[in-house]
Amino acid sequence: MPEIILKYQAEIWQSIGETFVMVGISIFAALLVGLPIGTLLYLCRKGQMLENRALYSSLNIFVNIVRSFPFLLLVVFLIPFTRFIVGTAIGTMAATVPLSIMAIAYYSRLVEQALLEVPRGIIESAVSMGASVPEIIFKFLFVEARSSLLLGLTTSTISFISYSTVMGIVGGGGVGDFAIRYGYQRFETELMIYMIIIMIFFVQMIQYTGTTIAKKLDKR
Repeated sequence: MPEIILKYQAEIWQSIGETFVMVGISIFAALLVGLPIGTLLYLCRKGQMLENRALYSSLNIFVNIVRSFPFLLLVVFLIPFTRFIVGTAIGTMAATVPLSIMAIAYYSRLVEQALLEVPRGIIESAVSMGASVPEIIFKFLFVEARSSLLLGLTTSTISFISYSTVMGIVGGGGVGDFAIRYGYQRFETELMIYMIIIMIFFVQMIQYTGTTIAKKLDKR
């Protein structure tokens, strides 16, 4: 191992752990809230089973507004809300609040797009067989769109890692914050390069894993 890595190995492992916490909670929020919102966006569209213009417009506006926010400004804007939710605006857990909100909006749009790719004939067949709405969602929509949903989650995860690198502004830590504080600000250019390599490695592993599994799930 390079000497510079050995010198800061404790801090490096801590920063990697902080990144995993932030990204992990963001992924959980995306699945727990973003997946249902994206499904509702699809179901409430004009011409769909649960067509509801008011609900669709409300959800659509929420998603568009959050995704339109420059992420750094969103972090600052949400400081009072973050303090209300977790009791503090500083630290790794505080950083997960704006990350999770962005994750929900980001993934819900990808879910809607994935479900729109499902052939309409499949849904019409399910309706003709007397399937209920929950059955159509879980036994037809999600099954047919599972590959696209996974690819969307993979893309989202990589974006969450990118967003996590700016969380140093609220003391969130993580690999990006470590690279700036220890690498850039202390003129340890070699250390910063190694941290960039670590980030690239993580992203490539996530992309490869997600793409491989998605190909296996795609039965088309």
